[in-house]
Amino acid sequence: AQPLLFAPSRSVRIYTRGGDKGRSSLYTGERRPKSDVVFCALGDTDELSAALGVASEFCSPHTPRLQSQIEWTQCRLLDVGSVLATPLSAADGTEPPRAPPVFDEAEIARLEEWIDEMEAELPPLSNFILYSGGKCSTMLHLARTVCRRAERSVTPLVLAEESPAVAARYLNRLSDFLFVAARFAALKEGKVEKAYRHGGIFEVRRL
Repeated sequence: AQPLLFAPSRSVRIYTRGGDKGRSSLYTGERRPKSDVVFCALGDTDELSAALGVASEFCSPHTPRLQSQIEWTQCRLLDVGSVLATPLSAADGTEPPRAPPVFDEAEIARLEEWIDEMEAELPPLSNFILYSGGKCSTMLHLARTVCRRAERSVTPLVLAEESPAVAARYLNRLSDFLFVAARFAALKEGKVEKAYRHGGIFEVRRL
């Protein structure tokens, strides 16, 4: 058998039994029920990263830049998770022992730049499109729906002033990027996008 390239240290245990009673710890050290809105938001952003991982595996050799953009985004979602896991206030209203990490606003501008670059190559849309266009494209569309759910989960935290608004703004822009990225993947892979029309479907015209 081939040796593992990496093996976890014997001092690190995957299981701790700390959450067996339905509570878990935040980065502040505070323990809350696993049903808490913070953990719901963390779970949705984690699921989004997993969906992006599948999309990345489906990327073709024609979209190496897109694959690197997806992997960059997965790293930024871990940053978002760090922000969410460090609420601005404790459940009892007291101030937490540590401030949350700062999420870089420039990441939103980065997404907008990527969107503009891709849209410059895409044919304009005049109809709703069906989720189609190949495996990578369809998975990116699925990731976008998970992203919208993550945004809905984060919004109550922002409105309650438990998390900074930049987290929700990033997810909002990310969903826009994922829609455009899905169309871009279909274009570069030569896959057909299908569009809605009353009574049937038709292919999206390409320039």
